Amino acid sequence: MEQTAFDESERRAWAGRAEAYAASFAGLCAYPVPELLDAAGVREGVRVLDVGTGTGSVAAAACERGAKVAAVDAEPGMVVRAARTAPDADVRLATLPRLPFADGEFDAVVGNFVLNHVGRPREALRELGRVTRPGGRTAVTVWPVPAAAGQALLGRAVQAAGVSRPAHLPALAPEEDFPRTEEGFAALLSEAALTKVSCDTLVWDHLTTSQEWWSGPAAGVATIGQVVTSQSPVVIAEIRDHFESLCAEFVRPDGVLVLPHAALVAHGRA
Repeated sequence: MEQTAFDESERRAWAGRAEAYAASFAGLCAYPVPELLDAAGVREGVRVLDVGTGTGSVAAAACERGAKVAAVDAEPGMVVRAARTAPDADVRLATLPRLPFADGEFDAVVGNFVLNHVGRPREALRELGRVTRPGGRTAVTVWPVPAAAGQALLGRAVQAAGVSRPAHLPALAPEEDFPRTEEGFAALLSEAALTKVSCDTLVWDHLTTSQEWWSGPAAGVATIGQVVTSQSPVVIAEIRDHFESLCAEFVRPDGVLVLPHAALVAHGRA
């Protein structure tokens, strides 16, 4: 199946940004890992595939549980980084919706926020289900919409500067999108032929600093980073000023930012 314009944009956006991601947003994205692995029933001896492994936090945690772990990512830099993070895992380069594994090869398949970065979420979920053995578990996370207050911070700064999404960053096609709610995410898994589907919301406060949080978009990490770095230096400085002002809503006396976040954690059986 051909990659969509959204897929191609994602590949360009993440190219060469593994280290910048590791230094900025990776800690945030690692928070749901224990719940994700629990939802997938990951324990000693279980054959696990981590799709969209990024810096390898899920793969490493699964290895610590004694699982037999394979992991894939579409970005070569992430594969290198994940192989260092999870040296006991079999880490490979692969891109959804086609994975280089046989039908039913794994007892559990997990994807931590990977569905945020694919142009055909339903097709991606069907592929996760294909490589999960019958009766095995598939577990995935996405960011909810509307976003939690901490997650919305950077977007508010961009909006305050009067910046909109550039034309060269295509949004997900409307027919491929889905409601980013518990009900909407659960329905997506059911559409992908998973059974016994369940979805819950995980909430937490992410602790960071304004410098660390700004470093991600300043380096072009994720869609927000692509929006920021597409601007002129003058506009980037204006976004940064708005960001620093908005941080006052979340900063503790010691300078630490306390950013409320939420994620949807869903699972079903193949």
